[in-house]
Amino acid sequence: MTELEKLAVEVGETLQRRGWTVATAESCTGGWIAKCLTDIAGSSAWFERGFVTYRNAAKQELLGVDRTVLDTEGAVSEATVAAMVRGALEHSRADIAVAVSGIAGPGGARPGKPVGTVCFAWATRTGQPHVVTCQFEGDRDAVRRQSVVHALQGLLDAAGA
Repeated sequence: MTELEKLAVEVGETLQRRGWTVATAESCTGGWIAKCLTDIAGSSAWFERGFVTYRNAAKQELLGVDRTVLDTEGAVSEATVAAMVRGALEHSRADIAVAVSGIAGPGGARPGKPVGTVCFAWATRTGQPHVVTCQFEGDRDAVRRQSVVHALQGLLDAAGA
């Protein structure tokens, strides 16, 4: 079993014990987090839905991210992922959500935001979003894979595993 499979199983077991469901709001990972979670047999008991919002317009339309946040902070920012995770909860019945937006490369770097910059947010319905920015190394696949691992580990932490 791979690291991603192990983490996804652990997330599922934790959510099932709590009676919770999860929603994902993904940009740079393109649905990879949702794929890992739904690869687990029985995930329909705890996986509520996923949003792949790669473009800014999708973040606005599907998750309600304010255009001002995107214009002033950028798509890859803690403010944006905080809005994305809140939007995932508001537009679903999930108890917990994760949001990810980053620069997987090879292009897309901005001043102060090099390739490998990835922002994350996790939140429950009753809590404030926990946000963090990471800097990952490697090619596009490596950055995305590390992002999925970090997102799943953060779900475990946020769910109190």
